Amino acid sequence: MTGSRPNHTRHSVLYQAALPALLVLMGWMIFLPACVHEPMDPIDPDPMDTTQNPVDTLDPDPMGDPCLPDVVYFEKDVLPILRSNCAKSGCHDAITQEKDIILDSYANVMKSGEVRPYDLNKSDLYEVIRENDPDKRMPPPPNQPLTTDQIDIIKRWIQQGAKNLTCDETAGICDTTAVSFAAFVAPVLQTHCIGCHSGGAPSGGILLNSHAAVQTVALNGRLAGAITHAPGYQPMPRGSARLADCTIDKIKAWIHHGALNN
Repeated sequence: MTGSRPNHTRHSVLYQAALPALLVLMGWMIFLPACVHEPMDPIDPDPMDTTQNPVDTLDPDPMGDPCLPDVVYFEKDVLPILRSNCAKSGCHDAITQEKDIILDSYANVMKSGEVRPYDLNKSDLYEVIRENDPDKRMPPPPNQPLTTDQIDIIKRWIQQGAKNLTCDETAGICDTTAVSFAAFVAPVLQTHCIGCHSGGAPSGGILLNSHAAVQTVALNGRLAGAITHAPGYQPMPRGSARLADCTIDKIKAWIHHGALNN
């Protein structure tokens, strides 16, 4: 028709008009996958952000909690006294069960009803260990009564709630230099051994209630053999775990230097 443009001319004009828009759209299509699928470069994790993978920046501590001087620990301080003086044959061990009371573990001590946490007046265990009447005192004669220090340990344990607290006696450095009989060895033996190795009929015929008696078994090897549970020796303390390694090392060092009365 006269005055009308050919079809190819109109198509060319339309193509030229649309070309810029097509180029922009193709550009977006090329770069869009990179924005959606390409992972971001890793960044340093925030140590305070618990949603990220944890990063351990500290070396693991192989030791347990150190023992605090003002805290009474049942396994370390109280149980050795009970086992040596009360939870033995004829008294309150698992076999004899005198008056149906067993005092050989934390669970059995608390089950006995003889201890009331925080309350000394209602704790029969505390009352009998400080009793002056031999017919009522525990441990009964001919066993020796508990020492003032032992009674104080049980007293403070009850006052602190009679808890089953534990600690690592080997935490820190074990100093085996200048080990004293009076300050270290004798108190260890008093806690763990004297209950059986004293009086008129000591266990195994061995007395440990004086330096001279202890020195004899120290220098002939029987003390070290017993506390290290060496083959051929009766493991001591009897019916209990070995003493802490640091405690054994200190006693052995004391023996090595002559088992002096220092």
